[in-house]
Amino acid sequence: MSTLTIRLDPKLEKALDRLARTTGKTKSEIARDALKREVAVTRFRDLRHKTLPFADAQGLLTDEDVFRVVS
Repeated sequence: MSTLTIRLDPKLEKALDRLARTTGKTKSEIARDALKREVAVTRFRDLRHKTLPFADAQGLLTDEDVFRVVS
């Protein structure tokens, strides 16, 4: 495992301290979870951006269109 050092403004640091106390998680656990979510969301958006032209070519313009084909 590697170490990442980040700077937090005082307001964010206080919020993180409160969140750690109330959840019983360490600040590192909270930061790791947040980074995992950010990476997953970014990957999803990138994949969606890459596949949209193919979906558009198939007439799949909405989520409902996709669900109709998949179901």
